[in-house]
Amino acid sequence: MILSSELEQSNIIEVDFPLNEAILTYLKNEDWISLDQYFLNAEKPGGSLFEFLSTYLEFTNIEHIIAIRSAPDDEDGIWHDDGSRILGFSLSLTVKHLETQGGELRFRKKGANAWLALSTRPLGRMMIFKTGIYGFEHMVSSVTTGRRIVIAGWCS
Repeated sequence: MILSSELEQSNIIEVDFPLNEAILTYLKNEDWISLDQYFLNAEKPGGSLFEFLSTYLEFTNIEHIIAIRSAPDDEDGIWHDDGSRILGFSLSLTVKHLETQGGELRFRKKGANAWLALSTRPLGRMMIFKTGIYGFEHMVSSVTTGRRIVIAGWCS
């Protein structure tokens, strides 16, 4: 498996992913079906997400979900490591990230008591991180104010 030197040196990197007009329109209209279909195509070889992530690591497959978490009824997620997947990513589609509290993406070495917590990121910001096979796990804390929207995914 080949990782970019940036990922070799770090467990997590933060990059900007270019959002086109279609993504922004689906988001504005809360057209989750079209947004999901867009990313199903983007994660195939030759698709924009596949090609973008290919610059950071070598993989053959991407899976994703649209994760929408809102206050006041949100709950903390659980620590997990994504099994045998190579890397995970979280692409923020949160339009009002400064008005969103909670929803921290947390990272730790598997089983450790200390973790790194990252607040909800601005629209178009992507976190790419080591997971399962590297011995790292992650979770998302509950959103206490606002709404957090991300494309969460895994590369294998």
